[in-house]
Amino acid sequence: MSVIDSTSCGDRYIIYLHGFLSSPQSKKAQQTVDYCNQFGIGDRIYVPELGTGPARTIAEIRRLIESRDEDEVVLIGSSLGGFYATCVAEEFNLKAALVNPAVRPHQFWETHLGEHRNYYSGKIHRVTEEHINELKTIDSADLQYPQNFLLLLQKGDETLDYRQAAEKYQSSTCIIQENGNHSFENFDRVLPSIFKFLLARSD
Repeated sequence: MSVIDSTSCGDRYIIYLHGFLSSPQSKKAQQTVDYCNQFGIGDRIYVPELGTGPARTIAEIRRLIESRDEDEVVLIGSSLGGFYATCVAEEFNLKAALVNPAVRPHQFWETHLGEHRNYYSGKIHRVTEEHINELKTIDSADLQYPQNFLLLLQKGDETLDYRQAAEKYQSSTCIIQENGNHSFENFDRVLPSIFKFLLARSD
């Protein structure tokens, strides 16, 4: 599938989940939206703004999925958004493409305690001990549906240890590239692979 269109997309509805302190205006999010627009399915993708604590964020994503009860939801998640995508994909048995996803973020979130400014909106986000406990509670330690995931990693990720994701998703479809960074260099080049995976029909 080199070209996508409304026919190949069918009843799929794509939700893109950005990372910590990121935004719907992030480069990868906008590249994904532009890609959908290019093929006439721009009305089939939604990029929510995620800025609340983990428990509230997961609740909001669940409501989004449940509101599309006539659609087959698929997910794209980057960094912490990849963690959230994993949690809800496991809960609802959905397909998800994960870009340098966070794995067990509660184990290193203490270094994020305190106030942080969003890179795009300038809004202040406060990370608390309660948020760490929420991350631990919602974590999906073992995958029930590894076949549902496409993992995209770059070994040059300066923020997260790519080996943790490579281990967790070893039974999933994996694209692991040398070098790169946490933002995932040349993300637009892997969009065809992402959509081929997400839009493929299961036999």
